[in-house]
Amino acid sequence: MSALPSSLEPGRHAPLGATVRDGGVNFAVFSAHAERVEVCVYDTTGTQELRRLALQGPVDGLWTGFLPGAAAGLIYGLRAHGPHAPREGHRFNPHKLLLDPYAREIVGEFRCLPEDHGYPLGHPDGPFALDERDNGATALKARVAPPIAALPGADPRANAPRHAPRDVVLYEVHVKGFSMRHPEIPEALRGSYAALAHPAALAHFKRLGVTTLSLLPVQYAVDEPHLFGTGLRNYWGYNTLGFFAPDPRLASGAVRHDPSAVTSEFRAMVHALHEAGLEVVLDVVYNHTPEGNEFGPTLSLRGLDQKSYYRLKPDDPSQLENLTACGNTVNVQHPRVTQLVLDSLRFWVGEMGVDGFRFDLAPVLGRTDAGHDPLSSFYTALRQDPLLAQVHLIAEPWDAGPDGYQLGRFPGRFLEWNDKFRDAARGFWLGHGPDNTPIGRGEFARRFTASSDVFHHGQRSPLASINFLAVHDGYTLADLVSHSRKHNEANGEDNRDGRDGELCGNFGVEGTTDDPVIRATRERVRRAMLATLLLAQGTPMLYAGDEFGNGQGGNNNAYCQDNEIGWLDWASADDALISYTAELLRLRREHGLLHHPHWFVGAGCEAQVVLRWFHPDGHEMQQHDWYDSGQHALAALICDNGRADRHDLLLMVNPDAQPARFLLPPRGTGWHLLMDSAGESVPGPLSGDSLIAPARGLLLCRAAG
Repeated sequence: MSALPSSLEPGRHAPLGATVRDGGVNFAVFSAHAERVEVCVYDTTGTQELRRLALQGPVDGLWTGFLPGAAAGLIYGLRAHGPHAPREGHRFNPHKLLLDPYAREIVGEFRCLPEDHGYPLGHPDGPFALDERDNGATALKARVAPPIAALPGADPRANAPRHAPRDVVLYEVHVKGFSMRHPEIPEALRGSYAALAHPAALAHFKRLGVTTLSLLPVQYAVDEPHLFGTGLRNYWGYNTLGFFAPDPRLASGAVRHDPSAVTSEFRAMVHALHEAGLEVVLDVVYNHTPEGNEFGPTLSLRGLDQKSYYRLKPDDPSQLENLTACGNTVNVQHPRVTQLVLDSLRFWVGEMGVDGFRFDLAPVLGRTDAGHDPLSSFYTALRQDPLLAQVHLIAEPWDAGPDGYQLGRFPGRFLEWNDKFRDAARGFWLGHGPDNTPIGRGEFARRFTASSDVFHHGQRSPLASINFLAVHDGYTLADLVSHSRKHNEANGEDNRDGRDGELCGNFGVEGTTDDPVIRATRERVRRAMLATLLLAQGTPMLYAGDEFGNGQGGNNNAYCQDNEIGWLDWASADDALISYTAELLRLRREHGLLHHPHWFVGAGCEAQVVLRWFHPDGHEMQQHDWYDSGQHALAALICDNGRADRHDLLLMVNPDAQPARFLLPPRGTGWHLLMDSAGESVPGPLSGDSLIAPARGLLLCRAAG
């Protein structure tokens, strides 16, 4: 642009952020308590400040201005003047350059320097002191993004597949970890958005039969201060700073340093996945930011208006509430912060094309002064939004605050990660549950049928239960049957990090072994667990790599392992296990009774679909059978009384170390074996009135005819 003016022209109050329009750039920033907000324009290197221009305002907390002649590519930061009164919750410091919360492109590198803090490190007054060093030359900055219509593919959701809710099968995957060691993906693309859309990746997803990729965080994230200098980094990405920018660390090397090209690569990935019939769900972190507690750096929200953007302790506003175990808690209860989150969600759907969100530590978003409220302002605004009404909404239903466990208490269309299913499925097949208490038939049956005790209320369906065995946060499936304790030494915290007491078992030897009996037992249990996951009612979620036996050496908190520990090991992939997993998902697709959208009822009820539980000796389960701690095997009969060509299904489950004989329910046409998780029986017609279920095995049959 030509010479910069000495002042800004009046600007518009919407949209927030920096927007190209009418031959210039409009700026709009929220800060309810600032006394002055400035836009600082930088040269193309992002190191030399060219001009400070005061925004006009405030009007309803908004500061605005219009810079004529400016265009996409302009690099800028913000400075906010106001009271430096930490004991009152205000930490304004105009010496610190701030990142626009609405930045769609971010330039520079965060190095967590001493001058990035609002107070002098080591000062006797700690965070109550004021640091007057200017960090403008090294701070992260925003770059004005081009209008999205100028990028290829104006409507990124034009080819979105929109799977029916009952057909959804989630696949949790890390963008980088999936492809870094994949032999069929070119090295130049490995670890990138482009790699996830490579034909080799698409072929794997299609072979499995998953419908929806649930990506670990892809929004712009930075490393925590304690990782600097250790050789480790925040690999998972749960430390979001830029809510509108894709993380360049996940882009291919050819485009990584051009934010516009990174955006284009992300959109191209979504388009290719949609073309292959795959949905894209993003794991999003709106509960905390990298600014941490009062001792953390001043990067964006803290310097703009800490008292509005964060929750402060009511009895001591110099400290931030820590409901996330990450140092701070975003104050989503504030209407402008609600707007920030909703604007971000709409951006990722409307302009980047994604198909839904998994909300990290989701109860934070619905917290009021009285605790978590399903009718909070955020949920109300989210549920009525016409664009967001089209996409998946998934909750991690717990946070780190008081009464933070909220499983089953999310409103409307929310699906929820069901850790009760995880613990029951693991414990049933391992032979022990939490605190070494056994998982009985009743608990297994409840979780296998979508946890009606948790979700059967308020017009919610069985699909609200997201069933899983393993996710990023914890053991892989291979590790949980190979280890009896965590092995997180590589994280540099003396094995103190990660969840203690996570359900696992090694069956006699810790870690890898050549013992054929132990290896065979682990394989049986792993296959039985996969069958439990993929044939249960609810919405299944498979963790990437579990379909071929990927392990992390017993590390159950690989958040900082951007290396062979955290990357999928394709060279050791078990192709037979991939085929087995794909077969389970084929059976699920082809038999509607395995993914029914309505709650089952018991025998004697007037309903189309009926579920009955049987003892192995053939009698229907009685109350005392459910509490018989000496026996664990049981069978489920699912009948569709509304179909003339009904094909009832029979599942027989035997978690014990010895085979179990099951009497088959009488059927004039007989039974047909569809699947034996242990691989001892070949699918086909059955003869006789009984069937031997192998040790640690699950059988699936359908009525013949």
